[in-house]
Amino acid sequence: MFRKFTNACVALVQRFLPDPFLFCIILTIICFLLAMPLTSQGPVTMVMHWGNGMWVLLAFSMQMALVLVLGSAMANSPPMKKFLKTLASIPKTAGQAIVLTTVVSLAACWLNWGFGLIVGALIAKEISKTGLKVDYPLIIASAYTGFLIWHGGFSGSIPLGVATAPAAGAAIPSTGGVLTEAVSTSQTIFAWWNLLICAGLFILLPIVNRAMHPKGDDIKLINPALLTEDPEEQFKSETPAEKLEASRILQWIAIAFAVIYLFRRMTAANFSLDLNIVNLIFLTLGLIFYGRPILYVRAIAKAAKEAGPILLQFPFYAGIQGLMVGATAVAAGGTGLSLAAVISNAFVAISTRVTFPLFTFLSAGIVNFFIPSGGGQWAVQGPIMMPAGQALGVDPALSAMSIAWGDAWTNMIQPFWALPALGVAGLSARNIMGYCVMAMLVSGLLICGGFILAGVVIYG
Repeated sequence: MFRKFTNACVALVQRFLPDPFLFCIILTIICFLLAMPLTSQGPVTMVMHWGNGMWVLLAFSMQMALVLVLGSAMANSPPMKKFLKTLASIPKTAGQAIVLTTVVSLAACWLNWGFGLIVGALIAKEISKTGLKVDYPLIIASAYTGFLIWHGGFSGSIPLGVATAPAAGAAIPSTGGVLTEAVSTSQTIFAWWNLLICAGLFILLPIVNRAMHPKGDDIKLINPALLTEDPEEQFKSETPAEKLEASRILQWIAIAFAVIYLFRRMTAANFSLDLNIVNLIFLTLGLIFYGRPILYVRAIAKAAKEAGPILLQFPFYAGIQGLMVGATAVAAGGTGLSLAAVISNAFVAISTRVTFPLFTFLSAGIVNFFIPSGGGQWAVQGPIMMPAGQALGVDPALSAMSIAWGDAWTNMIQPFWALPALGVAGLSARNIMGYCVMAMLVSGLLICGGFILAGVVIYG
C-alpha cells in the first residue's frame, strides 16, 4: 500500500508539475485570485501590492544567495570531495545508500542549509557512480529531504533572526513589538522540543526513504553522461599577475583577518550566531580548503551559476509576499486585513495556549507554499503570530520556531529550493517531487506530534 501510494504520487508529479519558475507564476495567480474576495480589494490594488513587494527582499536575497554559493563551493572543495568519495564507498546495498544519503544530508543541513543541499546531492551522485543498483531520482530526493531540518539548525533564518539583538529602544523586526531583547539559541535551536523533533527526523526520514525504493524494472539508474568527472582545476604562475592569483600569502592574510574577527565576535559577551557569521565561517573554510585564491574564485563563479534560477524567482516570490501582506485600510473601503492575516487569524481563532504552536506550524506550512523563504515568511507571519502568542501566554521562542518549522515543512513540495541540488544531479523537479510528497506527509505527523507534546508539557 505504501509503495503503491508513493508510485501514484511520483506519476502524478511527473505528469503535472511545471518548471519551478512557471510554478511561481501560477502561485502568483492563485494568491491574486484568493486575496481579492477574502480581503475585499480590487485587481488594480492587488497588482500594486505585487509590484511594491518585488524588491523588498533584496538584502535577504543576497544573504541567502551567499549561503548557497559559499556552501556549494565548500562542498566542492578537494578535501570535501575526497571525504564524500570515502563515504560513498560504505554502502553495499541500495537501502544502505538511501539511509546514508539521508543521514548525511540531514546532518549537513542542520549545520548549514546551503552546504547541506549541495553535499547531499554530491554524496548521492557519488554513490550512484559506484555501480550500486540504486534508484537515482529517489537517492537525490533523499538528499533533498534533509532540507526539512534546516530551520532547526545553525543556519535557520528565523532562530538566528530573533537571536540578533535589536538597536537600543527598538524591537526585533517582524515580531510585532513582542521581542525587545535577543532570544538565545538555547531557547530555540537547543530547546528540548526542537532537539526532539530533529532527532525524530534523523530516525524517521531514513526509514521512510528506504521504504520508497522501487523494485525490479522500476529502478531508474543514473544517466551514464553524468558519470564523467570534472577536470581538476589548474593554475599558472608565470606572469606577476598569475603569481599574485596563486599566492598563498595573500590568501592567508585574508584568512587571518576573518579568523581574528570571528574569534573576537565569538568570545564577546553579546555574541549571537546570525546569517552573516555563518557565511563568514564558510567563506573562511573555503579559502583554507582551496589553497590558492584563484581556485576559490573559480569555485565561487561555478557555484554562482547554481544560484541563478533562485535569484530569478526571488523578486516574484517577494511579489507574492506583497500580495499576501497587502491590505487596504477600513477608512479607504477595505477590511484592513491581508491574505496572510486572514489565514493566520483563522488558525489563531481556534487555538488555545496548548494548541497554538501546532496551529501556528500548520498555518506557516500553508503560507510557506506561497512564500518559500524563511525571512519572507517571518516578515509576513511574525507580526501576526508573535503578538497572538503573547496574548495567549505562549513563549515567544516557541511561537517563532513554530513558524520556522512550518516554513521548512512544505518546502518538500515547493521546488524553489530544490534547484541547486537538481543542478548538481542533472534532474528536473518533477523527477523527485513525488517522493518528497511522501516525506512531507510523514514528517508532518512527526512535527505536529512534537508541537503537541511541547504544548502539553509546558502549558497542559
